[in-house]
Amino acid sequence: MPLPSAGRDAGSSRLLSGATSFPGVSRKAGSRGRLAVWLVPPLALVVAIALAVAVASGSGAGASSRRSSRPARSAVAPLVPAGTAQPSATTTTAPATTTTTLPTTTTLPTTTTTTAPTTTTAPATAGTTSALPPPGTGLLPQTTAVPSSATPTFHAEMVALWAGIRTGDLALAMPSFFPVTAYEQVKAYDDDRLDWSDRLVYHFGLDLAAAHAALGPGARSARLVEVAVPQDLIHWVPPGACYNKIGYWNVPGSRLVYEEGGEERSIGIASLISWRGYWYVVHLGSEVPPADEGVVDNPAVGIGPFGPPGGC
Repeated sequence: MPLPSAGRDAGSSRLLSGATSFPGVSRKAGSRGRLAVWLVPPLALVVAIALAVAVASGSGAGASSRRSSRPARSAVAPLVPAGTAQPSATTTTAPATTTTTLPTTTTLPTTTTTTAPTTTTAPATAGTTSALPPPGTGLLPQTTAVPSSATPTFHAEMVALWAGIRTGDLALAMPSFFPVTAYEQVKAYDDDRLDWSDRLVYHFGLDLAAAHAALGPGARSARLVEVAVPQDLIHWVPPGACYNKIGYWNVPGSRLVYEEGGEERSIGIASLISWRGYWYVVHLGSEVPPADEGVVDNPAVGIGPFGPPGGC
């Protein structure tokens, strides 16, 4: 684009009037026209340079403004160049857990338990006088031997007792009763023999008659099946208890099981006590009977109830 109103050098078509002189720049012959071109650039070039500078300045300011408006970022650890060994991480290892393993089962030592049978049954076999306790046994001293209800002696005693119940005859039953000579050693009464005959034997006869009556018209044909003695109710009665001078074993509520008219029934023996390892009847119907009355101890169908525990 031509500059406005510029003078022309003779022999040159280049514009000179608008040239800007720079100190220290000399002209040489033959180069005047070229020097003018470099020293006085076209206006369009000047404008373009100015615009470029302005744009560059604006861009920088905008970028700066944009940078300042961004939220601050957290510091990022610098990347480690490839091939640079990284420091190994420190690892804390938890101590190993100690586990105590219990055995699946604990075996206790085997315990041997001897359990006394609840009852000992005496079969109803025919007794003989030779199987009864020897004569004079009551004169001998007491022992702590526990009687058995599984001996021929006990069987013979129970057969004698049942014979007295079937017939109502007290004399037949007396071999099963506690002997007077032993009673005199046991008790501390003023007159032990009188107490034995007037109280114990007297009530034994009343109870025997009551049991005979309970059997009814078929009493003589009633058959003794068994005598059941509750072993777990056997206990020692010590000296000083029940007016005793010496002790003895006692078992309450044994059962006389019998069959009559095709039916099994039973009655109780209120109290058996021991002398030198033999059982004897001391109370048939009741330990404390009513005056002048016989008692039948717990008559029942079948074996009936044992006990109650305790007694003299």
